[in-house]
Amino acid sequence: MPPNPTSKASSTPSTQRQRARTKKGAVAKTPISDDEKLKRLFKSLCAQIDGGHFVNALKTCEKVLRIKSNDADALQAKLFLLLQTEQYDAALTLISDNKTEGASREFEKAYALYRLHRESDASDVLSNVKGTEGPSEFHSRGIIHLEAQLAYRQSSFQRAFDLYSQLLDSSTTQSEEHEDLLTNMNAAQTHLDFLNSGYLHSLDSLPASVINTLETAPPPVPSGSAAISNVTAAHVQSSQAELPKQKKTRMSRVPKGVTPGVTPPPDPERWLKKSERATFNQGSNRRRKAGGGATQGSTAEPAAVHGAKQSAGTTKQKKKK
Repeated sequence: MPPNPTSKASSTPSTQRQRARTKKGAVAKTPISDDEKLKRLFKSLCAQIDGGHFVNALKTCEKVLRIKSNDADALQAKLFLLLQTEQYDAALTLISDNKTEGASREFEKAYALYRLHRESDASDVLSNVKGTEGPSEFHSRGIIHLEAQLAYRQSSFQRAFDLYSQLLDSSTTQSEEHEDLLTNMNAAQTHLDFLNSGYLHSLDSLPASVINTLETAPPPVPSGSAAISNVTAAHVQSSQAELPKQKKTRMSRVPKGVTPGVTPPPDPERWLKKSERATFNQGSNRRRKAGGGATQGSTAEPAAVHGAKQSAGTTKQKKKK
């Protein structure tokens, strides 16, 4: 029997020459060291941050941390990028997972809590930062600015106004921070003016009906009085229990063109004769009262003429007799 054909026998001369070329020109790639990889990754990371490509920069940070998980610069850059991309929960998780390196990141923690509308927690963290850090950190602009924003959100407008004024005095006129501080200070001043005297003018501008309603309305119930709220709820429940339950109208029994509650009900005497109805002869009584139902063009006769006609009629009857 002839031998089975093999793959080598089926190969063409052109494929063999290509394989020979690849074998001769193949060069073994030398592995890149971790330091070289980190150098390249940090270079691309700086370029991405400078260009504003924060999402791609986060991916680059993840690559750096896979090589060196405790790199302080990569962790700091990742925290900055998480705050820039408004991933505040992830930023808090990163700070809690790296407590040894995150001792000086309490300010970032307070800022993340502030952006998550957890003002009380942010105030506690910020007070701890002010109590533990040195005087330079205590008077830093970032802490003062965050404290002013917390005061404004907690309706402490006078405190916020004072802090914004302090920052505005030490800022340059042509900077973007100066414009932001001026806007925030004007907002705090507007709230202060309204609380002091502005609400009086607002009440004067309301319609008279609204003012009368506000003056005659009972005062609001305090939120802390649980007993009053319980009594009110019990009264509402008892009033709802006393009301009889209304049966729903079956739409299959409603005639066409009739809307329940809108269409007036039919006449209950529609099955009686007209002479037996309560409205029978109502129009005739009106005509009798108005003058006996005189025809169009008739005139009322004087009393003397009417009496003369009657006397003439009686004399005629006597002559005939």
